[in-house]
Amino acid sequence: MTKHIALLRGINVGGHAKIAMKDLRGLFADMGFAAVRTYLQSGNVVFSAPDPQNPAELAVRIEKRVAEDLGVSLTVLLRSADSLARTLAANPYLGREDDPVKLYVTFLAEEPTAEQAARLEVPAGETAVFTLAGDEIHLHVPDGYGRTKLNNAFIERRLGIPATTRNWRTVGALHALATAD
Repeated sequence: MTKHIALLRGINVGGHAKIAMKDLRGLFADMGFAAVRTYLQSGNVVFSAPDPQNPAELAVRIEKRVAEDLGVSLTVLLRSADSLARTLAANPYLGREDDPVKLYVTFLAEEPTAEQAARLEVPAGETAVFTLAGDEIHLHVPDGYGRTKLNNAFIERRLGIPATTRNWRTVGALHALATAD
């Protein structure tokens, strides 16, 4: 069994695409996954799946099942405990920022091409900065995520790639859940 972290894009945000975490856990268990745990109400699921699993195919299976059973169309981005460990270690803003509330990670469905990455620039007058690292974007938002133009919607529009953003504490908590016995 391999541990996975499913990041569901856009659920329970602003009253849209509401899914109860109890229902989500039940759906994952019904799909044959073990050790299913959710974190917060924003679509974070840690689970174990039998080996071997193609992550892209697994994400599509989950998306289809959520649409069929819960009536919500969404994007699922999968990560492993190892990939979250790399994410935690690679944040270039940790040494510059003591307040984790100002740190975020945008997870991308795929690594952007050089052409796509070139379209991602910090908007004029913005205090936030970013670092693209493979299929993730580390964000430092000194004025808060709610005020930045460098948000998930902006990133998706510029790159043309589905994405979902989590705050630094959530990324750490998901890693801890994925590595717990």
